[in-house]
This record gives sequence, C-alpha cells and structure tokens, in this order.
Amino acid sequence: MKIIAIPAFSDNYIWALINPDNQKLVVVDPGESDAVKAFITQHKLELCAILITHHHYDHTGGVADLKTQFNCRVYGPNNPKISGIDHYLQDQDTFKIAELDKEFTIFSTPGHTLDHICYYSLGYLFCGDTLFSAGCGRLFEGTSKQMYHSLAKLQALPKDTKIYCAHEYTLDNLRFAASIGFNKNAVLQKIAKIEGQLACKQASLPSILADEHQYNVFLMCNNPDFQDHIAHKFQKNCQNDPIATFTIVRQMKDQF
Repeated sequence: MKIIAIPAFSDNYIWALINPDNQKLVVVDPGESDAVKAFITQHKLELCAILITHHHYDHTGGVADLKTQFNCRVYGPNNPKISGIDHYLQDQDTFKIAELDKEFTIFSTPGHTLDHICYYSLGYLFCGDTLFSAGCGRLFEGTSKQMYHSLAKLQALPKDTKIYCAHEYTLDNLRFAASIGFNKNAVLQKIAKIEGQLACKQASLPSILADEHQYNVFLMCNNPDFQDHIAHKFQKNCQNDPIATFTIVRQMKDQF
C-alpha cells in the first residue's frame, strides 16, 4: 500500500491509500472533492472507497460529490450529521477492503467529537483529529476523561505504528511542548527536524508512535515524573492523577 498526502484547505491532509498493482484508491476524510479529483486524474486511479473519522465539514465536505461521480463505498461512524455513509462502524469492528488487500480495525475515540473513530491496519493508524504528531485534538464535544482514554487505546498500539493524522499541526504542537519544558532536548531536536522538513515543503507526517512518546506531552500524563512536573509548573494538585494532569495540559494548549 502506497500512502500519499493530498493537501486541502490551509492545513488539512486527505490521505490517499493506493494499491499500485491495480491503481485502486481509498481516501480518508475528503473535506473537499476537487483536490481528490485532480489527484485521481493525475495518477490515473480508480476511487473505490472513502473512510470518514468524524462529522466535521473539513473531513466530510467532499463525500457527496465524490460518491456521486465515482459510485464509491463510504465507511464512517453512525452519526446522522454525516450523509452518504454506506457502512456504519463502531468500536472493535473489523472489515477488509479487498481492493487494497488490507483489514482495518476500528477504535472509538470520543473527545474531539463524540462520534470520532480511528482506522488501524497493521502498521498504519488513520486517526483524524484524535492524535496529532506532538498533540491531540481540541475537545469540542467530549471530555478530558474521554480523550485521555481514547489516546490510551492508541498509545497501546505497536510502537512502530505510523501515525496519519488530518492536520499539519506538528510544529505548533512542538512549540507548546517546549513551553511545558519536560524532556526538552528531545522536543528541541524534533523542532529543528520539522522546521527543516517544512522549509523544504515536505509534510511532517507520518509520525511514528514510538517517537511520539518522546515529545507528545498528551501521551505522558500517566508518567509520575510528568505529573509532578505539571503540578509544580502550574501550581496544581494533579500528582497520581493522569486525567487531572491531562486536563491541565489540554487547557494550557487551548490558551497557547
């Protein structure tokens, strides 16, 4: 499977999953259709399926047009706010996309939205707006507790899992992590690397889950040393409480 980022809007990525043996294409979260159609034409591909992680328009806005033109299947969460879903998915569902010869497992990950799901296929995670490189999604509908447990599900995946999230937020997230000041050398090294990639017009993604443990502060909230660091830095009582620690860090990121 070949995976290519299709840029959309100001900082979205629509992920293109391609089987080079048959030129079949699956796209993840097509917020707009024109970029996908141009990509299909350029690479002479056949769109067979769409995967949706949640209902926000920058992830679903292109579904109707693409489905009408290409008569493709649409997979996604069971939410009436999303029109055009053919296959409704929930936590721990598995399904196969024959055109890619890949099986996917679904993780329900409420937090950013209540309907959010992620798609995992051995070695690959398509996580929408739940887990970002060096960050996590803003809490629009869910709670800190829900998001903490959603991230814990993803954190338990094999460490070599490649992380394909839906936005180019990495540098901003790393700058926030630097302001937190925990494991700062790893954070600063990553900032230098990402600044170089972006300067060369390269996406910062995918990330690797093992690397995220070095600089993603939202994945550190169960670490007693990190809890102590946050408690002292922000004068909060959050020792021995990963959810309280997560709540503080998420609030600080919202204000960053």
